[in-house]
Amino acid sequence: AGVRIAAARGSEIRAVARGRVAFADWLRGYGLLLILDHGDGYMSLYGRCETLLKTEGEWVEAGAALGTVGDSGGGDDTALYFELRHRGEAMNPSQWWR
Repeated sequence: AGVRIAAARGSEIRAVARGRVAFADWLRGYGLLLILDHGDGYMSLYGRCETLLKTEGEWVEAGAALGTVGDSGGGDDTALYFELRHRGEAMNPSQWWR
C-alpha cells in the first residue's frame, strides 16, 4: 500500500505535515515504524527506520525530523517505507511529498 524510497543509511526522515505521534516502535514487517496522526482521518507511516527521534504522544510540525533511514524489518537495501492513509484506506502519497 506504500512506497519504498531509496535513501542513504542515516538520512533524516521528515514529517510531511503537522501531526501527533500515534506509534513509535518496532512492528513486524515494517521494522522501526513511526505513525503520525494528522487529524481528519489522515495518517502517515514511516517504516524501516534505523532510529526514531520522537515518541508516542509528541506533536511535530511539518518538516520536523522523525528519525533516520535504515533497513530494519528486512530487506537488502536501505530505504524509507512511506504510506499515507485516510480513514484506514491507503492512498497515493505523491501529493504530500512537496
